[in-house]
Formats: sequence, C-alpha cells, structure tokens
Amino acid sequence: MALHKGPAKHEERTMSVNPFFGEANPVGGMTEAPPTHRLPDAPLPPSTAYQLVHDELMLDGNSRLNLATFVTTWMEPEAAVLMAECRDKNMIDKDEYPRTAELERRCVAMLADLWNAPDPSAAVGCSTTGSSEACMLAGMALKRRWATRNADRYPGARPNLVMGINVQVCWEKFCNFWEVEARQVPMEGDRYHLAPEAAAELCDENTIGVVGVLGSTFDGSYEPIAALCAALDDLQERTGLDIPVHVDGASGAMVAPFLDEDLVWDFRLPRVASINTSGHKYGLVYPGVGWALWRDREALPEELVFRVNYLGGEMPTFALNFSRPGAQVVAQYYSFLRLGRGGYRAVQQSTRNVARSLAERIEALGDFRLLTRGDELPVFALTTADDVKAFDVYDVSRRLREHGWLVPAYTFPANREDLSVLRVVCRNGFSHDLADLFIDDLSRLLPELRQQQGPLTGDRATETGFHH
Repeated sequence: MALHKGPAKHEERTMSVNPFFGEANPVGGMTEAPPTHRLPDAPLPPSTAYQLVHDELMLDGNSRLNLATFVTTWMEPEAAVLMAECRDKNMIDKDEYPRTAELERRCVAMLADLWNAPDPSAAVGCSTTGSSEACMLAGMALKRRWATRNADRYPGARPNLVMGINVQVCWEKFCNFWEVEARQVPMEGDRYHLAPEAAAELCDENTIGVVGVLGSTFDGSYEPIAALCAALDDLQERTGLDIPVHVDGASGAMVAPFLDEDLVWDFRLPRVASINTSGHKYGLVYPGVGWALWRDREALPEELVFRVNYLGGEMPTFALNFSRPGAQVVAQYYSFLRLGRGGYRAVQQSTRNVARSLAERIEALGDFRLLTRGDELPVFALTTADDVKAFDVYDVSRRLREHGWLVPAYTFPANREDLSVLRVVCRNGFSHDLADLFIDDLSRLLPELRQQQGPLTGDRATETGFHH
C-alpha cells in the first residue's frame, strides 16, 4: 500500500454539510462541520456520514472504464451477496469457520488439477491477499531451499534471483526486503521480456531460482517458460547447477489453461517448483485474493510453515499477514463452481476476442503501431506510428481521460527507455459495445491531436500515475 504523510497546516479543513443531510431538521445537519484530518468530536447520523463519503467518492474514475487495471471490476450480483454474507468472517479462524476453510482447500485442489500437478493431492497451496503476497511467499521458499542446500556457505554468500526487467514491482520488493540480489535480463530490440539463454547466463551457485512471467504487465505477452526450463536443463547438464523456476502467472495462469491448452508452462515441467496467480484478475473475483501453489511438500520447506494453536485448534499457516476476510475466497469458489472449465473458457475467449478486435481497429486508424495484439493475455500495447510527430502517447492518454477512459502511458525500462506506449487491458465486463464507444471517442480526438504543433507532454513522470 502507498505510504501517506500527515496533512500540512493549510490542509486542515472541514467538510461542507448540505442542510438537507439532517435527519429531520435541515438546520441540524449544519451544527458542526466534521474535520477531514482528525476524528470529529461527536458522532454524525449514519445517513449524513454515508452521504459525505459517497459524494467524495463520486470524483473517482469509473472502474469499468479503467483500461489500466488488471483487477476484476464486475461480478454477478449473486457473488456480491455471498461476499456481503462473509465479509465478517476472519479467514484465519478456521475452527470457527470450517466451511470457509474447506472452500479454500477445494480451490487449492482445483488449481493443482488445473495446473497439472503430477499428484494434485500432494500439491501444497494457500490463498493470499493477492499475487504480491503470493510472490513473496514463493520467493521465501526458494531462498530457504537454497540456504538449506548451501548451509556451509550461507549466510556468507549473497543469494540472487534471476528475472526479466519486465517483472511486476513486487519482485523488486521481495529482493529488497529479503536481501536478495535482483539479476534482471534487460529488454533488447523487439524482445520485451526475458530471454531463456540470457537468464541462464546470469545464474550461478548463489541463484535461488528464476522467475518466468506468464503474461507481462508491460505488453501482455507470455514469457517462454518451457524454453526457460530447457535452458536451465542445459545449464545443469553443463555445470551441475539445479535452478528451480517459479512461474508468476498473476494473469496468464487463469487464461492459458483455458485458451492455450497446448502451451506447456505449468507443473508439467519438472523444473517448475511453484506458481502463483491473482484470483482478483482473470480469476474473475473482486480484489483482493491470490493463490500460491507448490508442486509438492519438498518445494515448500516445512520450517516456513507455522503451526499455531489458535482459538482451540492447531492451524498450519504460511502467510505474511494474519487476519483477513473470507469473502474473496468464497467468491473464488463461487466462480469456480459457477463457471467450470467451459465457462472460464467462454469468458476468457470473449475477452480475448474483444482485445484482438479493438487492437485491429486501432491499428486501422493509421496513427498507431501495435507492439502486441491481445492474442496471449487479452492485453495489448501500442505506440504512435513513426510518421506521427504532432502528438505522443501521453497526449492520447490525457485526452482519453477527458472522456472517462483511463489508459496508461508509460516508458519501457532499461535498454528500451526510448519506447513510450499505451496499454489497454480488456477484462470481463469490457464488452464489444464498450469497445465501440472507446474507438468512437478515440476517433473523435484524433483530428484535434493531428493539428497540434507537437506533443504537449511536459514532465513525463507526472503525466500518468502508472508506474508498473
């Protein structure tokens, strides 16, 4: 979560209360304007408190028009009802809420089967608050396994983790927090993610693992997990180094099993030790829930699992936090039960169809060049065509925001910092109809953008809030 500072003196102000917010007497609602940065001295009527918060939140963007986020922004009403019924259940209280715990166990079993664990009954997994926590847990397991194998050299030797420079920022956080050297494969030319051979070259006796991303957040492309494992197989044959792979499948692990069934990326590859996904992305659940699975108990060191005597029962846990609501886990089970393989396949195929169609229609406008086409993740990245000099991607992003569309513009990382792009994330709920409205708005903006003398972008760092 973001870090926040306390308000400066000039920010200490009160909220304006509409006289009609009073429950009975219009004047009563104005007796005291509550402060914004300290607790009010007295309570407010619930209707007044609700309306004040409601009115301020109206200034937020419309989540359905947010084409920057991967997070689910629409679920069926029945799922929302279930979540409301479970929001007061603490996920950690497994003795008090045994059925919620059972639904979590079933979800883990379903994912183990979906990801082709050699023995789904032997796979180990847990729910998390999202993929960031899941990645932290997977990284901890990799580091502990390495430390155990290298007890004669550690803690003197410094462990490292190999990844592409396109990884989500949570991996950089893991390396920072757990004192692991991040070795990143840079982008080169038209390759916007990890290259298997380059990753293998960065590995040595201190490498705890290699992270492969099934669906890069930069452009929606899958990293070649099978080729990565093959490169590490060759490395082991030449040097004896046995380097495990973790698949960060935050988005793709809930797309590829349904739409790309012939793609081998999961536990079918013996070198894949663990996989994570975000239930709240293409798992089709409101935030926040993630999942982390290990192929067997050997992949998750037992000493990392806490067995807590909590409220009358022994409970094995592996998590960075403790209390959290069970609502999202219940919603995940609802989605699995509701859709099944056939339903997920239909939903994800529909979303991919929208992405591919929209990408083609944008390309046909003539002002843009596609980097990806939405044929892996339902996500595509684009930049302005080489002959476009009047505007840049930041101008497009800013003008689309005027129509309610949130489309991030950002620069690629090291070795391709010259490349600035727009990225469009298509999710369930972003229909062909909404895509029509999007292309209509973009088409109306282009004549004005073409008449500019040049890009209006000032400080690129302030042009967008997108930083990952």
